[in-house]
Amino acid sequence: MQLCLFEDIYYERLEPLIFSRTTYDLICGINSLRSKILRAYPGVPYSIHCRQYLEPMVKSRNATLSVNHIDGDSCLFINGRIIAPANMAEIIPLNDGGNKIYISGDTIVAVRVSGLKLEEIKANLFDLFSLADFDGIAIERVEIKHIDYIWDLITYNREEFLNDFNYLVEAKPKRILGTVHDGVHILGKENFFVDENAIVMPGAVVDATEGPVYIDKYAKVYPNAVLENAIYVGEGSHVKSCARIHDNVSIGKVCKVGGEVEDSIILPYSNKQHSGFMGHAYIGSWVNIGADTNNSDLKNNYGTVKIYVNGEVVDSGLQFLGAIIGDHSKTAINTMLNTGTIIGYSCNIFDGGFPAKYLPSFSWGGGKSVTTYDLDRSIETAKRAMLRRDHTMAEFEERLFRKVFDITKKERRKRGYPY
Repeated sequence: MQLCLFEDIYYERLEPLIFSRTTYDLICGINSLRSKILRAYPGVPYSIHCRQYLEPMVKSRNATLSVNHIDGDSCLFINGRIIAPANMAEIIPLNDGGNKIYISGDTIVAVRVSGLKLEEIKANLFDLFSLADFDGIAIERVEIKHIDYIWDLITYNREEFLNDFNYLVEAKPKRILGTVHDGVHILGKENFFVDENAIVMPGAVVDATEGPVYIDKYAKVYPNAVLENAIYVGEGSHVKSCARIHDNVSIGKVCKVGGEVEDSIILPYSNKQHSGFMGHAYIGSWVNIGADTNNSDLKNNYGTVKIYVNGEVVDSGLQFLGAIIGDHSKTAINTMLNTGTIIGYSCNIFDGGFPAKYLPSFSWGGGKSVTTYDLDRSIETAKRAMLRRDHTMAEFEERLFRKVFDITKKERRKRGYPY
């Protein structure tokens, strides 16, 4: 029996973060959704399923795994949108005597398949899965968390951070493996973890009394920075002087973060190192947030935030929701983002006033006017940004860039962009 992490037909609800990554590689807490699934089934071999246009990227980054291919004669398919609990293998056993679909709400969580049905599925692994693909298999209802929209990751971030923190530090010999200089003020030292080669500079304040703080390898916290209540600083990332990072913030690797940040997730290789507020936000990779960019995360009437997702307006049901920003996007200095703003993949946002609450991928402009960001110019900018982190854009990455441009044309046309 093996596992196969799959993408289903509802992946589009996770735009724009999903254009350049699989559902199971989204982050919630410290780890990806993939990592949470795999640690629930330790040592079990697995393969991965993805959209066809992502396959070159996925294969390049998962050289030892089968992609869109299954070799065995039995398989437990697991939806990449789930947030796997520690006891998932008890709820959904790897072997339980027959084919079965596990459904939570209206979402397929997992499917155990063997025999002729598995052979049929193997022949169509390029397709996105739906319930129809598993027609005729018995159904069992379970309670497993899953994400329908990007803001679900923000909502679950604290709970998942605590789960990930406990899992990761359990096997560590001690809590302070890096350097914490004299003059660092620590509250709740038992909840403070500093990994090897990380540095916390004098004058920094760490308050872990209401939630752990985890500083990963080679990260650096500068003097007079304040970190409080469930904070993860990723490998090689920098928290700049006078930053205030508080209440459930996850920062990926090789980021620079300053100003005020709360209840947000920042994926690797992104910068928000200057003053400005970011709250209840989800930020992709290779994003640069200009100085004094601010996002609102609360409406003046304290109502729930409505947000544009995959062609329709959705009421999030949340009172707090900030910006969701796709990979390779940039904001200029003093940019103001309204509550529940969506910025797509590779946008360049500038100009006075509030830009629209929905800016499709490859938008160029802001409050006064918006047009299409020239594809070749956007790729050239991305290459320069990546070189600053010693990363040369691979051929498959450039092809992916161009593919995202093609599949997002429809949204730009709806708004009267040139193409």
